Amino acid sequence: MIKRQLQPAIEALLGSNKAIVIMGARQVGKSTLLHEMFSGRNDVLWLNGDDLDVRELFANMTSDRLRLFLGNNKVVVIDEAQRIADIRLRLKLITDQIPDVQVVATGSSSFQLASKINEPLTGRKREFQMFPLSFKEMAAHTNPLTESRLIPHRMVYGYYPEVVTSPGEEREVLRELASSYLYRDILQLDGLTKPDKLVALLQALARQIGDQISYREIGMLVGLDPKTVERYIDLLEKSFVVFRLGSYSRNLRNELKASKKIYFYDLGIRNAVIADFREVENRTDAGALWENYVVAERVKQISYDRSFVNMWFWRTQQQNEIDIIEELDGQLTAVECKWNPSKANVKPPQSFANAYPEAAFKVITPANFAEYMLL
Repeated sequence: MIKRQLQPAIEALLGSNKAIVIMGARQVGKSTLLHEMFSGRNDVLWLNGDDLDVRELFANMTSDRLRLFLGNNKVVVIDEAQRIADIRLRLKLITDQIPDVQVVATGSSSFQLASKINEPLTGRKREFQMFPLSFKEMAAHTNPLTESRLIPHRMVYGYYPEVVTSPGEEREVLRELASSYLYRDILQLDGLTKPDKLVALLQALARQIGDQISYREIGMLVGLDPKTVERYIDLLEKSFVVFRLGSYSRNLRNELKASKKIYFYDLGIRNAVIADFREVENRTDAGALWENYVVAERVKQISYDRSFVNMWFWRTQQQNEIDIIEELDGQLTAVECKWNPSKANVKPPQSFANAYPEAAFKVITPANFAEYMLL
């Protein structure tokens, strides 16, 4: 069993009178984690929002009816909770009316897609995001050297648990994940009438990782207007398929101020979308894959550590660029991602060095990635 980084933080909250919400794409291991945590207990009620009778139960929910269904159970786990209408209100009802019962809910898309009202759970919940397996989790499961050697493989097939635990069957597993799970929540929750356009959009985004995106240009490629492109990207982000990184701007007039890059949480899904599983050594997009890999792994760690780190990229109108800018307690750190270790001695652009002389600067290659992630 590969130990997940979230487990200690979640276990520490059990019995705290707070609803625990675990968000993340389907098949990243949310349910597996909870079954591991509650193994051996007979006071846990398991419900699944994909089941029609469960959705009907919550549609007519009262505190008395809920107590009847809970019986002597002390924990209620609601998988795929985003499928339940007004789920935030339902969680609030349980937390407020039955405080001696621990609520744990998982969702494979943001509750904002499912909730038709804005009833907040502020102060009544602790929310976590769960990702596919991380470099740090796998390094702890084996050792940092072994996982470092597998980086080229991870850049092609990614970190979904079933992919990692099915050596030799990665393509088949990813084909199933991409076709059966990737679009399900988006198509169900938002009533999209053009799923073929969504697929085309995702393929266009997959070919532009590491590049600035233009909603207008992408729309021209896939036959959608810019506002629809932005809405679809927002849905993909809320379903934990992709994420956006904004541009950093403070001192220079020629810094890009409103640009976006889009990355995939998992490169196996990215490569499945465009049906390209060539080895890294045979690819022209190896540099872009490495950048996505580093950025995504850093996003995972910032989330799991629950640290207050802000993250951007930096670019000027003259195309001077730095892949990652992090800010913690007022300190800037600039990070450049280089797949080729021979380029590890590059310096930051002089315009950046002049504007931000106190910023630290790092170049991350496969040779020093483990040190970067594990310190």
